[in-house]
Order: sequence, then structure tokens, then C-alpha cells
Amino acid sequence: MEQNGKDSLTAPLIQSPESISVDFSQESSRNEKRTRKVKFTIRGIQCASCAVSIESVVGNMKGVESVSVSPLQGHAIIRYRPEFVNAKKIKETIEELNFEVDEFPDQDIAVCRLRIKGMACTSCSESVERALLMVDGVKKAIVGLALEEAKIHFDPNITDSIHLIEAIEDAGFGADLINSGDDSNKVHLKVDGLDSLEDATIIKSYLEAVEGVNHVEIDQVNHKVTVAYDPDLTGPRSLIECIQEAGHSSNLFHASLYTTSRGRETERHHETIAYRNQFLWSCVFSVPVFMFSMILPMISPIGDWLGYRLYNNLTMGMLLRWVFCTPVQFIIGWRFYVGSYHALRRGYSNMDVLVALGTNAAYFYSIYIVIKALTSESFEGQDFFETSSMLISFILLGKYLEVVAKGKTSDALSKLTELAPDTATLLNLDLDGNVISETEINTQLLQRNDVIKIVPGEKVPVDGIVIRGQSHVNESMITGEARAIAKRPGDKVIGGTVNENGCILVKATHVGSETALSQIVQLVEAAQLARAPVQKLADKISRFFVPTVVAAAFITWLGWFIPGEAHLYPRSWIPKAMDGFELALQFGISVLVVACPCALGLATPTAVMVATGKGASQGILIKGGNALEKAHKVKVVVFDKTGTLTVGRPAVVQAKIFSKISLRELSDLAAATEVNSEHPLAKAVVEYAKKLHQQYASYDDHLPEANDFEVHPGAGVSASIGGKRVLVGNKRLMLASHVPINPEIQDYMTDMEHLARTCVLVAVDGVISGAFAVSDPLKPEAGRVVSFLSSMNISSIMVTGDNWATATTIAREVGIDEVFAETDPVGKAERIKELQTKGMIVAMVGDGINDSPALVAADVGMAIGAGTDIAIEAADVVLMKSNLEDVITAIDLSRKTLSRIQLNYVWALGYNVLGMPIAAGILYPFMGIRLPPWLAGACMAASSLSVVCSSLLLQSYKKPLQVQGEQGSDDYSNSV
Repeated sequence: MEQNGKDSLTAPLIQSPESISVDFSQESSRNEKRTRKVKFTIRGIQCASCAVSIESVVGNMKGVESVSVSPLQGHAIIRYRPEFVNAKKIKETIEELNFEVDEFPDQDIAVCRLRIKGMACTSCSESVERALLMVDGVKKAIVGLALEEAKIHFDPNITDSIHLIEAIEDAGFGADLINSGDDSNKVHLKVDGLDSLEDATIIKSYLEAVEGVNHVEIDQVNHKVTVAYDPDLTGPRSLIECIQEAGHSSNLFHASLYTTSRGRETERHHETIAYRNQFLWSCVFSVPVFMFSMILPMISPIGDWLGYRLYNNLTMGMLLRWVFCTPVQFIIGWRFYVGSYHALRRGYSNMDVLVALGTNAAYFYSIYIVIKALTSESFEGQDFFETSSMLISFILLGKYLEVVAKGKTSDALSKLTELAPDTATLLNLDLDGNVISETEINTQLLQRNDVIKIVPGEKVPVDGIVIRGQSHVNESMITGEARAIAKRPGDKVIGGTVNENGCILVKATHVGSETALSQIVQLVEAAQLARAPVQKLADKISRFFVPTVVAAAFITWLGWFIPGEAHLYPRSWIPKAMDGFELALQFGISVLVVACPCALGLATPTAVMVATGKGASQGILIKGGNALEKAHKVKVVVFDKTGTLTVGRPAVVQAKIFSKISLRELSDLAAATEVNSEHPLAKAVVEYAKKLHQQYASYDDHLPEANDFEVHPGAGVSASIGGKRVLVGNKRLMLASHVPINPEIQDYMTDMEHLARTCVLVAVDGVISGAFAVSDPLKPEAGRVVSFLSSMNISSIMVTGDNWATATTIAREVGIDEVFAETDPVGKAERIKELQTKGMIVAMVGDGINDSPALVAADVGMAIGAGTDIAIEAADVVLMKSNLEDVITAIDLSRKTLSRIQLNYVWALGYNVLGMPIAAGILYPFMGIRLPPWLAGACMAASSLSVVCSSLLLQSYKKPLQVQGEQGSDDYSNSV
């Protein structure tokens, strides 16, 4: 990752659309919070009087502050107070006037994430999804089974997170709010001393007087204050100080961060303990049942005692098995009844339904046996109490092991979240920059522009710029780059990295959710929640799987019971102390239990979780299962040149004058024109001008002012400077601007292009006055990467805006045969679409703003991590280390993951495909092999565990190019 430059820290690493803001006055933003705006498209407006009638009726509604209806466009904009009326009521009121109302397509959409408790299989996650989509105002809902989370997009004018949680609970699952979309600039504080309404009023008035505070919410019952603020103007530490200042002599306030226990880890820990305890309690009762049924009857004299008849044919063993089995069935196994009830009430079936059916069939048939034995002196029958209790025990054991294993799938993400230190040393400086005091504070209390001290061995708490001191910082935790990076004043540092050998003072530029580490975590979480297309197969299967299994179990029972009653098979097939009905029932229950689809639902999400986490730990951010799945099909990789195949830090190696202008004047005019451009060639020209100033002992770096600046994509830039029209760019820009290129200039350009140097031409008032030859060295790993891609049967193509000669020379050096040069941003995207029309899956690797259309157009867009925010936002994969070897790693990781998912389906379906026929008794007539229900339960548990453990094997993934690149390991370490 590029280490120098303050400008790159003025925006987040991975920018989201929500981060774009407009600065209003404090008062207007508060008013905005008190009112909401809704837009509708109204069909059926015939004339202006229709619009007036709508305005008058809606305007008279309580809480509506303003109504504006356009009769020509059919658009209505209504501002209202949400405490009195909501958007749904306004819409219904307009519809009562006989108009058709549609939501405006640009309506504001809120996002929230919820933690879901109690999901067991794909059917459960689909049930939660359906319950959420039925809520008015919900636009989109994604439920991740392995992550146990839901991400919901909804209209905040119609519903909120409370209603969403209620909908999930109504579906039979638990839910907790993780965060809402607007939590990024909110702080939650706990206030001791907040006891009355008067206290709340005082605190609110003090906070609202603080510049930058947008909204204040006070929960008096829980002593909690939530403040939305502008991080450029204030921060959590200032807000805490403000609350404490609000205290008076009779009542002092003490504010602190409102900390909740660590969400997912705590929930998973509790869930693990709950399953463990349930399993142990189940064993306490199930083991005696098993002993009384299978072992002890064969041991004398205990067997004689268990066979003692209490009344008629009711034996002591039968009574004990009943007594010990009942708590397992109805107390420990109650969770299966609850799950079944909620599932059936919502019109679907899941694992709980199968377990409840199987265990109840065994238990209540056993009750029937007990009653028959109690009322008959001659009846002999075998109870199934051990089947019911052992089945529940094995299922709970399987769930316990599954939860433990699933917890390990998110280890990489947990390690990322733990990188940031808990505390930081805050410095208080005087006007001259001298340290007045040092304070150790919670990292979450840091604000923008704070100065913090980082001693050797400490972790950097937030993103910032070094303002004093020198050191080396190990950034491997974020970028995967093992070599420590030198840091001097003006260099940026990343939160979570380790300061190795010097004391540095850092000015915080990004704090909280804006830090690179926080955004990486958010990106990985989003990737793990996203559903891969391959998972659709499992979702389709699960929809009809359980009903099919129930039907198969019933057919199995009939298939054994009817022939048994008709004496179509020998009586010797029926075990002693069992009749044909019992044998048929055992086969039916075994089919019910062995076919549970839990493993099927875990096959894809667990593999995606491990793979995205593993990728993140190696500096490769994969944005979801869709990108992960597409990458394995890639047949063509399209590379940008500048900043991708080359280092991206070009430098001017030669300057040529073609007129009477001086070199300093030429460089100043060119630099003044290029200073507003983000292109690497532009930066090289600006840097060259600065060096000239230093060379001539000029300490005035001020450049002439440029007006009418214009970017010509793929060609260059132009501006007016001191009355002169200056063009800086390539040959295409000159020809498009009708600037003549004489033979001398053409020969010079040809010579430079043969040396793989790019010519930047400078024209002043329609005449080319000079040129700069810019060279951008190749990345040392570029040739190795292209060669390795070829060995993977993936062809490489280069697309660049540079001239043909330079592009061809660079391509020849790295081994690329197909080149498209002098291509503008739209042309790059069109080239990719041309390849796609030939049936190829295309990956695009780029770093600049001009690459973003191509990154979006490609099947898989890969952005170099040191590139621009726009390129990173447009890409599907972000290569944090800016190392091309990670292109191979991303594709190879995708292939390994898809291979693992396919293997997971083999594990998941293999148990069912092989287990169901055996459970149904297909081998019994020939080999005497049958699968008892409790053993079928063990197989079902083993299926889920096998899938999760199979996914965990991805943790051992190794980069494919490391061995290949050993001879160039020095180059590798210096390539970033």
C-alpha cells in the first residue's frame, strides 16, 4: 500500500454512497430531523384542480407541514412530522381520492442488521426472509444462515427496526439489533444521575447547543443518551464533557460510553454453553434409558429385576424407561416443539418438524405399548423409549459440535476486529506544539485532529498522519506485506498496525467506523452475508425436501407394514419382541431423521465465510459470494497499464523544448494545468516542476492559477493560465484540438515510445512548446503473474489509454500478446463487453478513476488497493497490497472455494442419498442391516459436522505463486 501523501487520507479507503454529505447549518439539520419527506408518483391527475384537491386534503392532515403536487409530472412531495402521521397513512388518504399512488423510485431507504437466534437450517433462514418481506416498507431482506444475521433495506417512513424484530419473533426466532445504517456517526452514552424528566431536558438542551450535534435521543429508563453528530465538528469526548458540564450542585451527571457485550462472540458462547448443557442433561436421562433397554437386561440378576412384572405385563424396566425418557422428550426436547409450531404456523417445514415427528412417533407408540402391557396379561411388545431419548441426545450433540465448528469459521473476522487497541495516549499540545499533558483514553473516544503518541511495540489506534518522529510500522495485519514500512512526518499510518522501533506523534484523520480497519471488517461481514448463486440450488432443494422426506417416511412405513400384515415376507425377518408394525415404524422414523437438510444449508455459507475471512487476512477483500463464485470461471484477465502492471509512480526522465520558452516556464505551465488531475502522469509532471524549483533554489512552490480546467478522458487536460490556452496530454489531444505536430516532434515521440517512455506534450496557444518523457517502471512480479495465468489456461490482455508504441513495449516485456492502446474509459468497458459477447468470463484489474467503468462492466472487477476510492467502490475484489500476485491468489482461492462447496454438497447429500435407502431397509432383506433411529440421528449430526469441518479446511489455504516466486522473493518483498 502506498505510504506517502496526506491527500489520500481525506477520504475513507472504501467509500460508501452514504459518506457523501452536504453541509447545512446546524439549525436546518435539526429541523430536518424533526420532519420527514416522502415522495409519491400519482397517476390520474387530469388538471390543476386535481393537484389542488390533493394538496388541500393532505395538507389538512394532522402532522403534515407542506404539500407540493406537480400536475404535469404527477409527482407529490410531502413533509410531515412522524409522531403524528406516517407515509402509509398519507398514501391511503390520496388513494381514497381515487388516485393511484406509487412510491417514488428515489425514495430514501434505510438499512439495518439484525442478529437472528434459533435458525437451524435453510428452511429457517427462508422463513425469516419471508417474514421480513411481508412487513410493509421492507424492500429487500437477506438472511445469512452461517453468519446468523439479517440485512434489511426498508423505508423508514413506513417501518423501523422494532417492527422488524417483532416480525422475526412472530416467526418463532429471536432477534437483536446489531446496527442501523445511520450508526456511523452516532455515539451511545450511559449517564449516571439521569433520574428525572428535568434532567433529561437539561442534558438535551446542553447537547443541542453543541456545534455539530444533529439529533439527541434520551432513554430515561435505561439512563442512555444517543447523539448523532458531525465528526468534522465534534466527537464523543466533547459530548461527554458537555453532559458533565450540564450537572449542577444538586445533581451531578457522569457520562461514559454505553458498552454492550461483544455481540456475535457472546451470543455464540451462550449458544454453545446452552447446547452443551442440554446435551449433558439429556445424557443424564438418556444413558439410563439406553442401559435399561440394551445392556442391563443381559446382565443377571439386574436383568431379572428389570423384567419383574409390576402389573400384568408392565415390567420394571419398561416403567423406568418411560420415567427417564419423558423429561428428555418434553423438557429437554421442548425446543423442537416450539420450532415445529412456528414453522407449521407459517406454512413451511424444517428440521424441528422432522425431529418432532420422529421422536413423537417413537414416544407415543411406546406409551401405547405401556398401556397395552398394563391392561393385558398376554400382550408382549417392545417399546421405543430409547429411540426417542437417544435421538434427541444425538441431535443435541450434533448441534453442539456444529456451533463450536461454526464459531471457527469467523475466526479471521474476529482477529480483524481485535486488531485495534483498546486504549490510546492522547496528547494535549500548546500553540507552539509542545506537549502539555498525556492522557490514556478509550480508543472509541478519539476524535478527528486529536494528536496521539505511539511508542515502540504499540498498535496504531486509528488512521492518521505522522506529524513528528520517525519509525517503521508493520502493516502486515492489514495489507499482508511482511516488510516494515518507514514512516516520517507526512506519511499515513493505518489503525491496527504495529509501531516497531521509534516514537511517533500521529494526528487522527479517520476515527470510528471511518478507519480502514473498520471498513475492511464491514466489507468482509457484508461478503459473508451475501448469498452466492450456487446456494440457490440448496435453497430450491430445501423448499420441497422436508415434505418429500415426510412422504418418503410414510411410504416406507406402509411399504413394510402392509406386506408384514399380508405375510408377504418371512416372520423371521421381524426381530424378537417386535411385531411388523413396530419394525415398519422404526424404518419410517429412521428415514425421517437421517434425511434432515441441515448440512445442505451450511454447505455454501460456511465455505464462503472461511474463504472471505482467509482472503481478508492475506490482503484480498472479496465482496461477497457472487464475486467468489464468478472468479473461478475467469478465462481472460484484462490489465490496465499505469499503476497496475507498472508501479504507478511514474517520473519525468527527460524534457525537450520545441520553442523559445524556458524549461522553468514550460514546467510551471504544465504543472499548473495538471495539478488538478489525479492521473499518475500528471503527478509526475507536477513533481518534476517542484524539483526544478528546488534545483534553482527557489522556495516559492506557488504555481500560476489555472482557469477553465477541463479533463479530456483518455487524452489529457486543458486550462487557461495568464491568458494562455495550455493543453497537456497525448497525441490524440493535440490532433483533436487541431494542434499541428511537426516531424521533429513526431521523431522524438517515436524514439521515446521505443524506450517504453510516455510522451506528455505541452501546447501553448495552439503550438507544441515542449514535451516530457515519463517512465513508469514495471512491477517486478508482472511477468511472473502473466506467465502463471497462462499456465492456468487464462489469457492476459492489456488495455490502456497510453500510446501504441509504449503499450506494445510494456506488453512485450511482461509477455502479453494482445494489446488495446489509446483507449478511453468508455472504450475499455466496450472492449470487455466485446470479450463477454464471445462467451468469455472476464476479470478486469485496474486502479484509477478511468478504470471504474471497466471494473463495473467486467464479470469480476479487481481494484488495486493503493488506487482511488471510486475504483475500489466499483470493484468486486480489492487487492490491498497492490501486488499483482494477488490476482492469481483471488482466482485460485475462488476455485478452491467452489471445489470445497461442491465437496460439501457431496457430504450433505451423500448422507441422504446413501442413508435414506439404508434407513428405509433396502439392505435388510439381503444382509439383515437396518439403521436404528438413534443411529440415524447420529448420521444426521455427522452430516452437518462434516460440512462445517470440510469448510474449515480452507483455513490451511496457501498462495499458489509463493513457491513459484521463491527465486524472486527479494523482488516480491519490495514490490509494494
